[in-house]
Amino acid sequence: MNKVITINRQYGSGGRDIGRKLAEIYGVPFYDNELISRAAKESGFAEAAFENAEEKATNSLLYSIAMGMNVFSAQEIGYAGLSLDDRIFLAQASVVRKVAESGPCVIVGRCADYILRERDDVVNLFIIAAVDFRIRRAVEIDMLPQNKAAEIVLKKDKTRANYYKYHVGERWDNVLNYDLAIRSDLTGIDGTVVALKAYLDAIESL
Repeated sequence: MNKVITINRQYGSGGRDIGRKLAEIYGVPFYDNELISRAAKESGFAEAAFENAEEKATNSLLYSIAMGMNVFSAQEIGYAGLSLDDRIFLAQASVVRKVAESGPCVIVGRCADYILRERDDVVNLFIIAAVDFRIRRAVEIDMLPQNKAAEIVLKKDKTRANYYKYHVGERWDNVLNYDLAIRSDLTGIDGTVVALKAYLDAIESL
């Protein structure tokens, strides 16, 4: 497999597990929270700032005014005048580009699909699933309390959507932005991995 695979996913859909399994099958590096640690070390920012960045981002007008201009519209002027969140995003984007340049890999989240949009060796995947399936996984795997799981699942989705909207300027859940969107609840996590491998192998043979 000679592609860089990016994965965006609804919370509880198993996107991280699917990405890890694909990376293991193809014998390529897998990047998720590791990107946060690496970006923190390279930029000098506290790692906690990276962990909180997605939670803080929003598409509200007040936030945009308070945090300053979007990072991609401000690249021409460098870091000067950029908000802390935008500088953090730039640091993460730099790491995403570096790992992609190093060779085939699987990258989960972090707007990697948009950051690597100029490359022709990238396959962008979006993992979705029915809400009930996602709630059940969130309770069983992430140990969320049953009475709050539904609220947390939907809030996580909104957080990811806002983060993507703020930094990319597009809808995170617009399937037209991806090469393939797939429901993990229909065939389960392992079945989804099998289906994605067939798709990726077909692309590779073109």
